[in-house]
Amino acid sequence: MAGHGKKYQEAAKLVDRERIYLPNEAVELARKTSYVGFDATIEAHLKLGVDPRHADQMVRGTVVLPHGTGKIVRVAVFAQGDKAQEALRAGADEVGSEDLVKKIEAGWLEFDVALATPDLMGQVGKLGKILGRRGLMPNPKSGTITFDLDRAIREVKAGRVEFKVDKGGLIHVAAGKASFEAAALAENLAALIDAINRARPAGAKGHYLQGLTIAPTMGPGIKVDIQALLAAAAAA
Repeated sequence: MAGHGKKYQEAAKLVDRERIYLPNEAVELARKTSYVGFDATIEAHLKLGVDPRHADQMVRGTVVLPHGTGKIVRVAVFAQGDKAQEALRAGADEVGSEDLVKKIEAGWLEFDVALATPDLMGQVGKLGKILGRRGLMPNPKSGTITFDLDRAIREVKAGRVEFKVDKGGLIHVAAGKASFEAAALAENLAALIDAINRARPAGAKGHYLQGLTIAPTMGPGIKVDIQALLAAAAAA
């Protein structure tokens, strides 16, 4: 653990690195090993048995966490006319069309999720370099290009998260906050793992869900029993 501070090392002593913990034990331990001076995020890191260089092994999707992420999500929506009004009624933080495009081109980026109606993607496409490198570009696969703005905004505000496998075959997702009850964190993890399991691509062969580790912000990793989470999701 060279390079880690004293607080991290003290927290790491509480974790058996060889043990795979049951979900409730793992989240209790993640809460206990959070040592930062703010409400830490509980991060989930899942190793998949896929090679994302192949199109038929790409894993991507969304899931609404039953207890949310604990984060206030600011939503910007590209829409016009009746759809702009729908977005405002649903709780969007910023709504516009060409005016919103120009505002972002001028440097405004005070939002966490961008949604767009399909008819405005011609204008939104101009923002590819700005939004793309920040992971904010609307995409139909993540449900962020849609005419059903009411549902999309409410889901995002309620705790919908996107998951996407990276080049190393890993998925990284925020599963809640250290201040959550352990049961709520365990239910969020079960919903997440169930959604990723259902998103198994046709090209995936062999062992798909290979390992799950959770950790509080800047804290030590804790291995979690994936089968127990799948069983909890099936029983829910």
